[in-house]
This record gives sequence, structure tokens and C-alpha cells, in this order.
Amino acid sequence: MKKTVLLVAMFAAGQAFAAAPVEDLGGGGSLDERIAKLERILKAKQQTDFDMQRRLDALQQEVLDLRGLTEQQNYQINQMLERQRKLYEEIASLSSGAANVQPSAQAPVSASGGASAPAVSGGELAVEASLNETASYEQAINLVLKERKYDEAIAAFRSFVKKYPGSNYTDNANYWLGQLLYNKNELDEARGAFTVVVEKYPDSSKRGDSLVKLGLIAEKKGDTVGAKNLYRKVIKEYANSAAARIAQQQLNAL
Repeated sequence: MKKTVLLVAMFAAGQAFAAAPVEDLGGGGSLDERIAKLERILKAKQQTDFDMQRRLDALQQEVLDLRGLTEQQNYQINQMLERQRKLYEEIASLSSGAANVQPSAQAPVSASGGASAPAVSGGELAVEASLNETASYEQAINLVLKERKYDEAIAAFRSFVKKYPGSNYTDNANYWLGQLLYNKNELDEARGAFTVVVEKYPDSSKRGDSLVKLGLIAEKKGDTVGAKNLYRKVIKEYANSAAARIAQQQLNAL
């Protein structure tokens, strides 16, 4: 009877654990030796499952990062188009103003007797500042995506968020900064950057992803309770999103 049960168990194990390394259970050997072989198969299958789950988690994180990159690029394109539209409007306004100037009009004379420089309108200054802001942000992005100079990119994003704290790009810049620091395992600084996104930009498209990253940082630091709370927050506030799916998977693994 025992031999029959053992053979059935071994047959079931062979069917269920086909992906695991296989050992030959046939041939001679005592019952204990065969049981030992079966235990080795079970352990191998468990290790295979663990490795597969780890690879799956890594792939899911890559998908999340790529999704964030796509959203980032779409946002950047929309912002550039909006700035281009405003620039065209400003140029048209300046051209219209120039057409109304009489040809015989002379430049205003300054108190020192020389012709004073023409005044620069607030619109011109705003357009120039907007172009500088966009160029600085694009430079930082290119250091990551094109040149792969991550240390320089960190410095560029830090400079950007300091110089343009009110920019439409600041939330994304902080997220990029946090991601780069997280990849270098500089967890405290990464947490600071992600926290800025979460607390200061409640409507940011990167807020949910930042909460997930804060949860991952909490996990790495051994704060299981904090990580669970962050994952639950993502699931509650960003249901059916990619960030929520990652948060649920991480929560299930804790």
C-alpha cells in the first residue's frame, strides 16, 4: 500500500513540477532514498517558482517605468506645443506693435543725452524664461535617455528643481531625481524626492508611482508596516492603475 501511494505521489510530482530540474526516481534504492529524491524535486520547484516570481517582479517594474516614461514624453510634447503657441502669439503681438510705429519716430533720449535702449516687455521676458526652463528640463532628460550619464542627470535635475520650483515640470523632475537616486541605492535622498511629489503635487500623474517607490524604499529599510500602508494607499487612491497593480503584488508578497 505504501509503495502504491509513493508511486502515485511521484507521478503527480512529475506532472506538476515539469518545469523544475528532474531527477530519475526509477531504479533501485530504498524508500527513504526515493523520498529524499522527491524532496529535492520539491525544493527545486520552489526555487524555480521563487526565481520566476523575482523575474516577474522585475519585468513588472520595468513596465511601470516604461509607462511612466511614455506619460512623461506625452506630457513634455504637450507642454512644448503650448509654449510654441504662446511664442507665436507673442511674436504676432510684437509684429503688430512694430507695424504701428511711425517711420519718423526717434528713439527716446536718455538723461545722459544718448538714445536709451528699447524697453523689454514682460511678454518677451516670459517667453525667454519659458524657453530656458524647457531647454534645461530637456537637457536633464537627455542625460538619462540618450547619453546615459546618470550622475550628471542627478545634478541637472537637482539644479532644475532649485531654479524652477514653480515649473510645470517640477513634479516630474523630482520623480526622475528620486528614480535615479533609488537606482544608486541612495534611499534617503530618493525618499525625499518622491515625498516632494506626493506632498506638493497631489494632481501629478507621477504621484501614484512615487507612492509605490516610497513603499519599496520602506521595504528595503525593513519597515514592513509602513510599506503596507503605502501600498494600501496606492490601491485605494489609484484603483485599476498600473501603480495599484504593482502595489497589490508587493502587498501580497509581504
